[in-house]
Amino acid sequence: PASGPRPASSTPAIRICAVAIAQPKRESLLRSSALRVSTAHMTQPYRIQMHETGGPDVLKVEDFIPRKPGPGEVTVRQSAAGLNFIDTYHRTGLYPVRFPFTPGQEGAGAVQEVGEGVTHLKPGDKVAYLGSGTYASHFTGPADRMLLLPDDIRPQDAAAVLLKGLTAWALLFEVRPLQAGETILVWAPVGGVGSLLVPWAASLGARVIAVTSSEKKAELARASGASDVIVGYDNVAEQVRALTDGKGVDMALDSVGKVSFEASLSSLKKRGWMVSYGNASGMADPVPPGRLAQGGSLILTRPTLFSFIDTPEALARGAKLLFAALQDGTLKAEIGQRFALTDVGDAHRALESGKTTGATILNP
Repeated sequence: PASGPRPASSTPAIRICAVAIAQPKRESLLRSSALRVSTAHMTQPYRIQMHETGGPDVLKVEDFIPRKPGPGEVTVRQSAAGLNFIDTYHRTGLYPVRFPFTPGQEGAGAVQEVGEGVTHLKPGDKVAYLGSGTYASHFTGPADRMLLLPDDIRPQDAAAVLLKGLTAWALLFEVRPLQAGETILVWAPVGGVGSLLVPWAASLGARVIAVTSSEKKAELARASGASDVIVGYDNVAEQVRALTDGKGVDMALDSVGKVSFEASLSSLKKRGWMVSYGNASGMADPVPPGRLAQGGSLILTRPTLFSFIDTPEALARGAKLLFAALQDGTLKAEIGQRFALTDVGDAHRALESGKTTGATILNP
């Protein structure tokens, strides 16, 4: 997602998303995430924890005692947690964290208990939220960061799109506001963020040129609003120039990183915007400032979502547009994959293999 490197700590860069969960005094019961444990039998609260970096096998299932909400907080019994590429960055060590660490950046469910001073939420309310540590059956966090869901938006759908949808909102409305009639390049158009960027940008009157890896994904991209689709990563810039009468695009939205970065830069028109918001293929190589001048006074930015939702008011502004786009049908919560939270290792493998489409959710 539009998330850059985070501090070497399990606490996110913004305080409002930090959640500390008390460790149980008794010894934790570890289970390998590779084991297929039926969630129907997981009556004890549990979470996924990491004690080291590595492959999906470092994700362990542990029983825990949910932290009771303090003043201004609520505890939620989660219906679902969203899966995002940043979760794999934390797992591999690309974005350092402090151990033990519970991954997960978004979730949704029903309020179970409210802390002192919380008056706008009550037990039973359906909410969605961003925060650190949502790979768990329960989540405790600040009440002013909880978004009360409209009646027609299900918690599972909210968990699927909240982080990705707010990322799409920030890219299209905040980082560099998109204008009708402009042409943009979108990589990974049927991925979690891309599957929201394409229809949203098209609804704003933009021409969307998408780049994907297969004909099957190309069909999905066209169906969601892409005007043109380039299949494969070879000669992308040349194909973009051919599609735009040699002019190039106004903005490139690049979540792939290392293998796509130069192609994105070479696809831009003069004074075009290169927006790098992900590293699916690895971190992009450093770019000397002279390369931007050579391309025609290009603008390069690496935004992080949390810089655009750092106040409750900003978060509410983005959520309002996102929920409205879901309600009027501009966006859909395309849940391509569902995994039991206890099978989170399999979910990570699927995401990293490039075999997923749309959003992936984890059900406790």
